[in-house]
Amino acid sequence: MGRVLFLRRALNWIHENLTQSVRVQDMARCAGMSDAAFNRHFRAATGMSPLQYQKTLRLQAARRAILAGSEVARAGFAVGYQSASQFSREYARLFGLPPSADAQRLKDSLTLARRRMARAGR
Repeated sequence: MGRVLFLRRALNWIHENLTQSVRVQDMARCAGMSDAAFNRHFRAATGMSPLQYQKTLRLQAARRAILAGSEVARAGFAVGYQSASQFSREYARLFGLPPSADAQRLKDSLTLARRRMARAGR
Protein backbone atom coordinates (compact mmCIF):
# COMPACT_ATOMS: atom_id res chain seq x y z
CA MET A 1 0.00 0.00 0.00
CA GLY A 2 2.89 2.39 0.75
CA ARG A 3 4.17 2.31 -2.82
CA VAL A 4 0.73 3.27 -4.12
CA LEU A 5 0.77 6.40 -1.95
CA PHE A 6 4.23 7.33 -3.20
CA LEU A 7 3.15 6.76 -6.81
CA ARG A 8 0.06 8.89 -6.23
CA ARG A 9 2.32 11.65 -4.93
CA ALA A 10 4.46 11.39 -8.08
CA LEU A 11 1.35 11.49 -10.30
CA ASN A 12 0.06 14.55 -8.46
CA TRP A 13 3.44 16.24 -8.87
CA ILE A 14 3.39 15.60 -12.62
CA HIS A 15 -0.12 17.05 -12.90
CA GLU A 16 0.71 20.10 -10.81
CA ASN A 17 4.01 20.80 -12.61
CA LEU A 18 3.04 19.87 -16.13
CA THR A 19 5.25 22.45 -17.82
CA GLN A 20 8.40 21.56 -15.88
CA SER A 21 10.93 18.97 -16.92
CA VAL A 22 10.57 15.83 -14.90
CA ARG A 23 13.53 13.74 -13.82
CA VAL A 24 12.62 10.14 -13.16
CA GLN A 25 15.54 9.88 -10.74
CA ASP A 26 14.08 12.66 -8.58
CA MET A 27 10.63 11.06 -8.51
CA ALA A 28 12.13 7.66 -7.69
CA ARG A 29 14.11 9.18 -4.85
CA CYS A 30 10.99 10.95 -3.58
CA ALA A 31 9.11 7.64 -3.66
CA GLY A 32 11.95 5.88 -1.85
CA MET A 33 12.57 3.51 -4.76
CA SER A 34 15.34 2.77 -7.18
CA ASP A 35 14.88 4.14 -10.71
CA ALA A 36 14.11 0.66 -12.03
CA ALA A 37 11.57 -0.13 -9.29
CA PHE A 38 9.89 3.25 -9.70
CA ASN A 39 9.61 2.80 -13.47
CA ARG A 40 8.24 -0.71 -13.02
CA HIS A 41 5.61 0.36 -10.45
CA PHE A 42 4.70 3.50 -12.38
CA ARG A 43 4.23 1.53 -15.61
CA ALA A 44 2.12 -1.07 -13.78
CA ALA A 45 -0.11 1.69 -12.38
CA THR A 46 -0.45 3.83 -15.53
CA GLY A 47 0.46 1.64 -18.49
CA MET A 48 3.29 3.97 -19.50
CA SER A 49 6.60 5.35 -18.31
CA PRO A 50 6.69 8.58 -16.25
CA LEU A 51 8.03 10.53 -19.24
CA GLN A 52 5.39 9.09 -21.59
CA TYR A 53 2.72 9.94 -19.02
CA GLN A 54 3.89 13.55 -18.75
CA LYS A 55 4.12 13.89 -22.53
CA THR A 56 0.59 12.56 -22.97
CA LEU A 57 -0.78 14.96 -20.36
CA ARG A 58 1.02 17.87 -21.98
CA LEU A 59 -0.30 17.01 -25.42
CA GLN A 60 -3.85 16.57 -24.14
CA ALA A 61 -3.67 19.98 -22.41
CA ALA A 62 -2.36 21.56 -25.61
CA ARG A 63 -5.15 19.92 -27.60
CA ARG A 64 -7.75 21.42 -25.26
CA ALA A 65 -6.11 24.84 -25.60
CA ILE A 66 -6.06 24.61 -29.41
CA LEU A 67 -9.73 23.61 -29.47
CA ALA A 68 -10.46 26.61 -27.25
CA GLY A 69 -8.83 28.88 -29.84
CA SER A 70 -5.15 29.06 -28.89
CA GLU A 71 -2.58 29.26 -31.65
CA VAL A 72 -0.79 25.94 -32.16
CA ALA A 73 2.72 27.14 -31.31
CA ARG A 74 1.47 29.07 -28.28
CA ALA A 75 -0.32 25.96 -26.98
CA GLY A 76 2.86 23.90 -27.35
CA PHE A 77 4.98 26.46 -25.54
CA ALA A 78 2.35 26.84 -22.81
CA VAL A 79 2.64 23.16 -21.87
CA GLY A 80 6.42 23.14 -21.78
CA TYR A 81 7.62 22.42 -25.30
CA GLN A 82 10.69 24.40 -26.34
CA SER A 83 10.32 23.68 -30.06
CA ALA A 84 7.19 24.10 -32.20
CA SER A 85 8.40 21.40 -34.62
CA GLN A 86 9.00 18.89 -31.82
CA PHE A 87 5.56 19.70 -30.42
CA SER A 88 3.89 19.18 -33.82
CA ARG A 89 5.76 15.91 -34.40
CA GLU A 90 4.83 14.47 -31.01
CA TYR A 91 1.26 15.74 -31.31
CA ALA A 92 0.83 14.01 -34.68
CA ARG A 93 2.36 10.82 -33.30
CA LEU A 94 -0.20 10.73 -30.47
CA PHE A 95 -3.32 12.00 -32.23
CA GLY A 96 -2.65 10.89 -35.81
CA LEU A 97 -2.72 14.36 -37.38
CA PRO A 98 -0.79 17.62 -36.99
CA PRO A 99 -2.36 20.00 -34.45
CA SER A 100 -4.26 22.29 -36.85
CA ALA A 101 -5.65 19.40 -38.89
CA ASP A 102 -6.67 17.52 -35.74
CA ALA A 103 -8.45 20.57 -34.34
CA GLN A 104 -10.34 21.03 -37.60
CA ARG A 105 -11.30 17.35 -37.66
CA LEU A 106 -12.60 17.54 -34.08
CA LYS A 107 -14.55 20.74 -34.79
CA ASP A 108 -16.07 19.17 -37.92
CA SER A 109 -17.04 16.05 -35.93
CA LEU A 110 -18.66 18.20 -33.27
CA THR A 111 -20.60 20.18 -35.88
CA LEU A 112 -21.79 16.97 -37.51
CA ALA A 113 -22.85 15.50 -34.16
CA ARG A 114 -24.81 18.66 -33.33
CA ARG A 115 -26.60 18.53 -36.68
CA ARG A 116 -27.53 14.89 -36.12
CA MET A 117 -28.83 15.67 -32.64
CA ALA A 118 -30.86 18.58 -33.99
CA ARG A 119 -32.38 16.36 -36.69
CA ALA A 120 -33.16 13.64 -34.16
CA GLY A 121 -34.93 16.18 -31.95
CA ARG A 122 -37.37 17.25 -34.68
